[in-house]
Amino acid sequence: MRGVFLDTLTMKLEELDTSALQSALDHWDYYESTTPEETAARIADADVVLTNKVVLDRTLIEKAPKLKLICVCATGTNNIDLQAAQEKGIPVRNVAGYTGTSLSQHTIALLLALATRWHLYHRDVQQGHWSRSPVFCRLDYPVMELAGKKLGIIGYGDLGQKVARLGEALGMEILVAESFSGQSKPGRVPLSQLLAESDAISLHCPLTPQTRQLVDRRFLNAMKPGALLINTARGGLVDEAALADALRSGQLGGTALDVLSAEPPPADHPLLADDLPNLVITPHNAWISRESRQRLLDGVVENIRSWRDAD
Repeated sequence: MRGVFLDTLTMKLEELDTSALQSALDHWDYYESTTPEETAARIADADVVLTNKVVLDRTLIEKAPKLKLICVCATGTNNIDLQAAQEKGIPVRNVAGYTGTSLSQHTIALLLALATRWHLYHRDVQQGHWSRSPVFCRLDYPVMELAGKKLGIIGYGDLGQKVARLGEALGMEILVAESFSGQSKPGRVPLSQLLAESDAISLHCPLTPQTRQLVDRRFLNAMKPGALLINTARGGLVDEAALADALRSGQLGGTALDVLSAEPPPADHPLLADDLPNLVITPHNAWISRESRQRLLDGVVENIRSWRDAD
């Protein structure tokens, strides 16, 4: 039984315990990255394919005669043609719930950065502004106390709930948006109310046709003036040009993002401009703690073992 891992660079396997993965199949081929032109040849003799972001479309799936299982090293499976896999009787397995602790920690770190502006003060210290200061402290950027403020959560699965608990620990009042499924759930508030009342909003919903560019100009204009926006979910949830305009106009008090619509982003991406105030961007690394990556790998191994046991 042969397996191939198409993009190990996304996992940094040298930091993880891979012994269980090694023993899950008879033979493994590992590739740090795989281009679309290389994919067909690399999966041609594989029984099991592991991919994080490498796309497996219908053509590739149909031309892989030995393929019996696809394991996605992530929660989302949007890089796999699920219909083509189903037609060929190839199960597709993902891993859920592995990143909650890491991502919620990162989300709160971003919120704290926006509230305290510590990243701006640190930059100024490095540039010598404190050394040249006539007084002992600097008060160049406004700081917000989060205690007593309202944190709006859009998307209240495992991740949203973990962020809510951390927000409560900071003394924040939590508002949870109504489900996009249309099902009425106790304790939820209409999105319009959440936008109007929240001092900070954190996105944790999946990217679906219903939520694509959810954060558009109308959404941003409906937010409480000076509110903060954090997105550690999916870049496609946000109209990025509209967000840039909202930052420049002062409608938003600040934004922190761990995801963009294109990753890696092109150099001319609208949110990489140097004139956007109180914007923090991290390179899609909210999930990357070693513990989180180990849980992900362990979940992949469990998917392989359960598939073999059922075979």
